[in-house]
Amino acid sequence: MFASETTALLRSILEEVCHDVDRAHNATRVHVAAGILAAAGRGLVTAEDVRQAGREALKSAPTMWR
Repeated sequence: MFASETTALLRSILEEVCHDVDRAHNATRVHVAAGILAAAGRGLVTAEDVRQAGREALKSAPTMWR
């Protein structure tokens, strides 16, 4: 598990990346969260690296409109 400070940062990045995603779109938010966690687990240490991983996950998130 991550330290509480790291967890808080990851949550903050998730909220930032998903700012325009409706909270009802759980699959999208979960997909982005998984991308963020995977990036952190791979050792990406800067907030910008993790943020970019979240943005990339958002681009490939499942949607019913595609």
